[in-house]
Amino acid sequence: MCSLMRPDQTDGFSETGIISAARMRVVDANAIALGVTELQLMESAGHALAESALSMNPGRVLVLSGKGNNGGDGMVAARHLQHRAETDLCYLDLGERTPSCGHQLAALGHCRVSLHPFACRDDLEALRPVFEKADLIIDALLGIGASGNLTEPLKTCVAMANASRAKILAADLPTPAMRADRIAAFHRTKAGNDPGSTTVIEIGIPAEAECFTGPGELTLLPARKKKAHKGVGGEVLVIGGGPYQGAPYLAGLGALRAGADIVRIASPVFEPVPDLIYERLDGKRIGMEHLECLITLAGRADVVVCGNGLGTGSHEVVLEVAPYCRKAVFDADALHLPLPSGKDETIYTPHAGEFARITGMNPPDDTVGRGRAAKAAGIRGTVLLKGHIDVITDGDRVRFNRTGHPAMTVGGTGDLLAGICGALLCQLPSFEAACIAAYVNGKAGEAIAAERGGGMLASDILDRIPKILFGKGE
Repeated sequence: MCSLMRPDQTDGFSETGIISAARMRVVDANAIALGVTELQLMESAGHALAESALSMNPGRVLVLSGKGNNGGDGMVAARHLQHRAETDLCYLDLGERTPSCGHQLAALGHCRVSLHPFACRDDLEALRPVFEKADLIIDALLGIGASGNLTEPLKTCVAMANASRAKILAADLPTPAMRADRIAAFHRTKAGNDPGSTTVIEIGIPAEAECFTGPGELTLLPARKKKAHKGVGGEVLVIGGGPYQGAPYLAGLGALRAGADIVRIASPVFEPVPDLIYERLDGKRIGMEHLECLITLAGRADVVVCGNGLGTGSHEVVLEVAPYCRKAVFDADALHLPLPSGKDETIYTPHAGEFARITGMNPPDDTVGRGRAAKAAGIRGTVLLKGHIDVITDGDRVRFNRTGHPAMTVGGTGDLLAGICGALLCQLPSFEAACIAAYVNGKAGEAIAAERGGGMLASDILDRIPKILFGKGE
């Protein structure tokens, strides 16, 4: 799909500087979704790593490779080094390696590289002469895949490398406890690297992988543990309804489909939806007489979603309840001045008209202008400005989301989005939750539009949300 944004216009929105391992996984996955294969990225990284190694004028190189893609980068480097230095590869031969790493190892079987598998400490002890002969060691054991304390045989491998006379070049990120004379960081410097010894190497990641949402965002979702108990997915309270009865229920169902365990609907209108807990509010619209009840409910919820179907006569109540919301999503009729805010984190989900109402600025039609306007609006919290291309910003970072379909102009799709935001905000920071929610809601809508075209209903989208969200974007 066309981004309506030239590649050179992404400069003002692409992040620079240090990047976390989690964010780098997002960018890698987004690059692959944009058409750059994992093997292409690995080839670029490995070739650049080899060139970095050669700049250190080695006579004999020892590459230490793990079983992940960082190990594959090291294997590519060994292949490129084979005609320019004596090259040995010691690789972890324990457990399954990634397919791309296995692909690179198979290729090395036909190269002038001495291959040395190791699976235990004794294997490494037998390889001590290989460590002693090397004048450069490339550390490609773990990279950004490192977590926790080292176990054997990696612990011994690191100790032997540290004890050698060789200089050590780390691929992307040093293995924990491994010394590093130089670090070759792919794409951007990683959190934890010493900037003074780090050289950033470009590996051909498209600019849009940084500033557009994609399936990579889904890698940020925390895994549900096997021993998880009821409620671990979060409790969401939806405050809305009265003038428009279906909106809060669509938001609540969106929250359930996005992983919330418990969803309560506080509304004057009852809809018989057995999966949602109804908290009755007497009357035809939400008023100050409901304040005590709403404050109590908000205090027990992990996230409050407020504004769906609320009408224009309840804003005073919204302002009174907001300080009792730990985290909140304000949508639709909650988007009036003064703007409400939750205690900890807040997401606002305006369309263009609502954005103008709360900022006094009509957002430009062009994507770049909308991005700049949303970032400069000065709203404390995360703003998800809905449109043909959504803009998500926290006033510092900006992401664009281009998933969706014109058929999603049908009423209720915004309510679903607010509910998805609410469920994800139970588990994630507001900016990341909003990015994922926009991506997933749009992808689910695309899937339904492909089947039903302009005849879709917002409720049709519900069943597709978990498939997109928990099926890794498929």
